[in-house]
Amino acid sequence: MKLQFLTWPEVEAYLTHSRAIIIPIGSTEQHGPIGMIGTDALCPEIVAAGMAERRKILIGPTLSIGMAQHHLAFPGSVSLRPSTLIQVVSDVVESLAGQGFSHFFFLNGHGGNIATVQAAFSEIWARASFARSQSALRLRLHNWFQGERVGQLSRQLFGDGEGSHATPSEISLVLSAYPEASREIALDPEQAPSGPIFDAADFRRRHPDGRMGARSALASAEHGRRLRAAAVDDALEALGQFVSL
Repeated sequence: MKLQFLTWPEVEAYLTHSRAIIIPIGSTEQHGPIGMIGTDALCPEIVAAGMAERRKILIGPTLSIGMAQHHLAFPGSVSLRPSTLIQVVSDVVESLAGQGFSHFFFLNGHGGNIATVQAAFSEIWARASFARSQSALRLRLHNWFQGERVGQLSRQLFGDGEGSHATPSEISLVLSAYPEASREIALDPEQAPSGPIFDAADFRRRHPDGRMGARSALASAEHGRRLRAAAVDDALEALGQFVSL
């Protein structure tokens, strides 16, 4: 169930049997010559949809702009400052918590969000701690690309060609839902260089086509369908453990 498609009485009825919600969170950033700019937001949406097919769970609106300052030298990339993203996450949680939601499962598609979202969780809990009150809120960040089943399958399919940005796994997952987005473009080199991440200008200098360590051309819709199934299993397992807290 998508929150956007419900009415408020339907949400109120949902809260009588569940206080959990999935919040897909990603980014709007370049993904090399063949990966769509929306990849990191589309991936958690695809996984969340698979979860909803198997379990009656509410899916919130996707937070599609994340912490991606290091991609800003590539046209089309959009970023929030870490401080802004912390406030966005906090406002989303506190908006829904005031209505009765207690368990927030952030389903993440972008590695650059991890530290900032965890900092947002710390800020939320700190407000309760300093107010000497007990918070009923439970907050969890699940990175679909770090699930055990996804990791095993990615290693099997792509080996060291997975890399860390514009990966064949994430591009494949998008292609599983949007096969028409496939692009036949020769990549040179086939496997992109790896390196550290600093500011946007440095990233563009080190990674001129936007990829990091990845052989993006290994991606396919068929691989994506297998990765989707693995990612859904990983996420449902994590959700089941989380809602019992």
